[in-house]
Amino acid sequence: MTLKFDIQPSPNVTSDKDRAAKLVDPGFGRVFTDHMAIVRYSQGKGWHSARVEARANFPLDPAGAVLHYAQEIFEGLKAYKRDDGGVNLFRPDANARRFHDSAERMAMAPLPEDVFIEAVEQLVRIDRAWIPGGEGSLYLRPFMIASEIFLGVKPSAEYIFSVIASPVGSYFKGGPAPVSIWVSENYTRAAIGGTGAVKCGGNYAASLRAQAEAIDRGCDQVVFLDAVERRYIEELGGMNIFFAFDDGSISTPPLGTILPGITRDSIIALAKDSGTRVREEPYTIQQWRADAASGKLKEAFACGTAAVISPIGKVCSASGDFQISGGVAGPVAMGLRKKLVDIQYGRTNDPHNWIRSVA
Repeated sequence: MTLKFDIQPSPNVTSDKDRAAKLVDPGFGRVFTDHMAIVRYSQGKGWHSARVEARANFPLDPAGAVLHYAQEIFEGLKAYKRDDGGVNLFRPDANARRFHDSAERMAMAPLPEDVFIEAVEQLVRIDRAWIPGGEGSLYLRPFMIASEIFLGVKPSAEYIFSVIASPVGSYFKGGPAPVSIWVSENYTRAAIGGTGAVKCGGNYAASLRAQAEAIDRGCDQVVFLDAVERRYIEELGGMNIFFAFDDGSISTPPLGTILPGITRDSIIALAKDSGTRVREEPYTIQQWRADAASGKLKEAFACGTAAVISPIGKVCSASGDFQISGGVAGPVAMGLRKKLVDIQYGRTNDPHNWIRSVA
């Protein structure tokens, strides 16, 4: 399916001076660009009215379906400024596929993948001046909400798809620092047959109580165990997790109840490129503790779009705390991070054709 986007530039574009001031230290998700992309869906008409326009509030009826039955999904990806001034998108096709899969699971109208990519590219083109240099990037948030005005429990007949953009600086000031994580024993994130593999807001809302518990314990992040036996490591509140061992191999929990992270998939591919043996297999919290104590486990790290790779230095739980790799960032995590970031910014070859250049 191909839709032609109607481009309607904002009459109130941010001045160069004001934009430069906002880009000095944008943080994450606090500053937004001038425009947004929108496509609408209605039964019988399908996807229509594709346009890029000034960023503004949505008029939303109090009976809008998203407000009552949480039919909504989203994605996260970035645009990077190359040294030559060009712009790279990293694996937008993978985001488009996952967005399509999320819509199917949430009984929402699947958005054609080419429309997803076109919406992202059009927004990047019109707001490319907002892309920071250096280690900064433009974070893109495609999302879809159910907009039908109706209180019955059923899939919505109308949807709004939109893309907004937010300039972000380097996630870590001074380089990636090891994080501490809290093992949640009271809460679970997802179960077999649930929505764990879907990027929907409900999954993240369900993680917030556990994340608050982690902060109360002096930790940076929470890690969840499986919902059945409460002993297998699944993922963090918003990131996938990897383990690196003394035999040179790495492992990561299998898909099914966790999000199929695009950074996760990229790390697996890059590790295999270098001859590293990668296992996707269950791993218990008890084994994690034992392997850290024996020295079999050399590193643990989390990964996701925002931070790329975050080394894990300390694990805390009601059963006691333990350190990993002396609490410092290890060479496996940092080596993989450099390879991935260099591809994203166009500093090295892209053997997997992950980069899509935006003209």
